[in-house]
Amino acid sequence: MQGFAGFMWLLSMALIVFSGFALFDAAIRREDAYRAADKKTKPFWLIVLGLAFVVNLIFNILSFLPIIGLIATIVYMVDVRPAIRALPGGGRSGRGSGSSSDGPYGPYNGGR
Repeated sequence: MQGFAGFMWLLSMALIVFSGFALFDAAIRREDAYRAADKKTKPFWLIVLGLAFVVNLIFNILSFLPIIGLIATIVYMVDVRPAIRALPGGGRSGRGSGSSSDGPYGPYNGGR
């Protein structure tokens, strides 16, 4: 029985880390990236993933609520995150990987 309890503890820790990573990832993405990817808003995903994280911290893995939180986290990771990362700049805050001479339509080449 002790081996099963240890396995359940490891599984619970993995869910906490997984939902924490998804929450952190959702927090660093730009607000307009969610709208550009035609997904729900950033505050919506922060609330859902924050609740999933807290539920995974409080409740036992065998209860019903962590399963719902896991489903919400999986939906974010396999649907929302790839759609946002496919946008130019990856949906991250800041300028991203573009050059300082990049304009709205691509790099500025000095009129050549």
